[in-house]
Amino acid sequence: MESNKLKKSVTTIEAFAIVIGMIIGSGIFLKPSIVLNNAGTPFLSIMAWVVGGIITLAAALSVAEIAVAIPRSGGLYTYLGELYGKPVGFLLGWVQTVISYPASVAVQTIAFASYANLLMPLSAVQQKVVAVSVLLFLLLMNILSTKCGGVIQTLATIGKLLPVAAIIFFGITADFAPQVSTAVPMAKGAGFGMAILGTLWAYDGWISVTNMAGELKNPTKTLPRVIIGGVIFVIGVYVLFNLAIFHVLPLEHIVSSPTVSADAAEILFGNGGAAFLTAGIMVSIFGSLNGYLMTAARVPYVMGEQRQLPFSSVLAVAHPKFQTPANALILQSLLAVIYLFSGTYDMLTDLLVFVLWIFFTMGVFAVFLIRKKNPPKKGVYRVPFYPITPIIGVVGGAYILVSTVMGDPLRSIIGLGITLLGIPVYRYVSKKNQQN
Repeated sequence: MESNKLKKSVTTIEAFAIVIGMIIGSGIFLKPSIVLNNAGTPFLSIMAWVVGGIITLAAALSVAEIAVAIPRSGGLYTYLGELYGKPVGFLLGWVQTVISYPASVAVQTIAFASYANLLMPLSAVQQKVVAVSVLLFLLLMNILSTKCGGVIQTLATIGKLLPVAAIIFFGITADFAPQVSTAVPMAKGAGFGMAILGTLWAYDGWISVTNMAGELKNPTKTLPRVIIGGVIFVIGVYVLFNLAIFHVLPLEHIVSSPTVSADAAEILFGNGGAAFLTAGIMVSIFGSLNGYLMTAARVPYVMGEQRQLPFSSVLAVAHPKFQTPANALILQSLLAVIYLFSGTYDMLTDLLVFVLWIFFTMGVFAVFLIRKKNPPKKGVYRVPFYPITPIIGVVGGAYILVSTVMGDPLRSIIGLGITLLGIPVYRYVSKKNQQN
C-alpha cells in the first residue's frame, strides 16, 4: 500500500545538511591539539587535515558511483548485500541496527547533556533526564515528518557553523603578534601517520546520507552532488578553522590544552567566548544526534522490508498517516536509552570501530565490482581518475584497520566476535523465511 511507503521528501539542501551535519560534530573542537601534537609543526598539521580530507574525498567519490548504480535506501548495508552477498550485508545491518547506531545515538545524547552541564550545573540524574528528553523530542519530530527532521537538520547545521565561522573569520583577520616558533617543542606524538588518523575520525559520518537514498527525489543526481560537495566543504572548514587556531594561540598552548577551541573563543570574544562556543558545540551535537537518529532508522526499516530481522513485519511498516519509519525509529531510540542507562555506549562504539571500517573499506572497494557488474552508461556519474581515486580510498581504510589492530588488538577481536554473533540470527531468519 502507498501508506506503507516512505515519502520522497528529502530535498537536496536537507541531504547536504545531513552530510555536513554528521561530519562536523565535536571533532572539529577537540582534534586540533591532538593532530598538532602528533604532526609536530603547524604546516604538517594542516597537511594532515588536507591528506585526511583527500582520502575521505576519494572514498566519497567512489561510493557516490555505487550510490548512483544502486539508488535505494539502506546505504552501505544495501550495497554490500548487492555486491558481496546477503550474508555480508546482513552482518553490517545487524551491527548497525542492534549496536552501532543506537550506541552512537546514546553517545550524542550524553555529550549534549554534558555540555549543558557546563552552562547550567546538573546532577548525574538530571543529565540523564536531559539526554533522554532531547532524544524523545527528536524521535517525535522524526515520526511526525521526515520533512520536520530534515528542517531540524538544516537549521542545526547552520547553527553549528555560526561559531565555527566566527572563530575562522575573527581568528584569521584579527591582529595578533605572529607566532615565532615553527615547531612544537612539547610535542612527542606518534608522527604524521597518526596525525592523519586523527583527522580521519573527524571526517567520518558522511556515508549515512546514503541510508535515505530511497527518500530523495532524484538520488542518482542528488547523492553524488551532496556527498562530494559536502566533503569538499568540510575540508575547507577544517583547514581554515585550524589556521585560525594557530593564529590566535601559541603553539605550546595548543599542544597542552584539551580545550583549544574554547581558549581561542575566549581570547576572541572575551569572557563570554567559552559560553558562546559551548552553545555552538551543543547545537553541533544536536544536529549530529538528529542526523544519526534519522539515518539509523532506515537500516532496520529496509532490513524489515527484506525480511532479514526478527519482527520484520513490524519494522517494515511505515506510519499510516505520516509515512515515516516510526517503528524503526522507536527501536533505535529504545536501544539508545538502554545503552545510555547501562553506561555501555562508549565501550560499544569503541569495540566496533575496527569492524565498521572493514565494511566501509569493502564499500569503497565495491566500485571495482560495480564496474564489472554494471558498466556505467554515458552521461551517468563516474568516479573521476579511476582507478587511482578508489585505490586512495581503500588504502586509507586499510591504514585505519592496521592502526586500530595494532593499537588495541583485543578490542578489535571482541568487536569482530560481536559481529559474527549475527550469523546464527541470519540462519534463523533465513530458515523461517523458507518455511513461510
